[in-house]
Amino acid sequence: MTKDTNKKELSLEQGEELLRALKTRFEKNMHRHEGIEWADVQAKLETNIEKLWSLNEMERTGGEPDVVGHDKSEDEYIFYDCSAESPKGRRSVCYDREGLESRKKHKPENNAIDMAGAMGIELLTEEQYRALQKLENVDMKTSSWVQTPSDIRELGGALFCDFRYGHVFVYHNSASSYYGARGFRGSLRV
Repeated sequence: MTKDTNKKELSLEQGEELLRALKTRFEKNMHRHEGIEWADVQAKLETNIEKLWSLNEMERTGGEPDVVGHDKSEDEYIFYDCSAESPKGRRSVCYDREGLESRKKHKPENNAIDMAGAMGIELLTEEQYRALQKLENVDMKTSSWVQTPSDIRELGGALFCDFRYGHVFVYHNSASSYYGARGFRGSLRV
């Protein structure tokens, strides 16, 4: 039997292991999701197999996903990558495919937009990034690409953020640039 690599679901063991890791992180970081009960989150996750797969991809690449909110109108729990630094498994990437293809030399293996799409997540917006920094300071040594407005992107640029000197900074670079200390953080609604 051949394995379907496009199948976005986990084995029973993988699912149980991920749920244990998510529950442990949830319980250790209650400041991220005050008023939210783990049992409610778990019930949602158990009925959204493809979203559980996406969370596993976030976990596998070093994002340490955790619940940061609950959209009551949509009844969706919001997960962000909460790792202290930009996820290790998602660094050294250009912003998007156009940026990657425009490089003449030393192309990285991938780009943030395509990786996020393959994982079933979205890059954080600047607003989401700032909200995460209000929960706790991240990216004190690294930086993370964030969703870039189309007018900036059309001119060849892309935005990234980090936390230095007690402040969130938003910077720009060409979308084709990449650095060992720059990756991206994602969000997922379940």
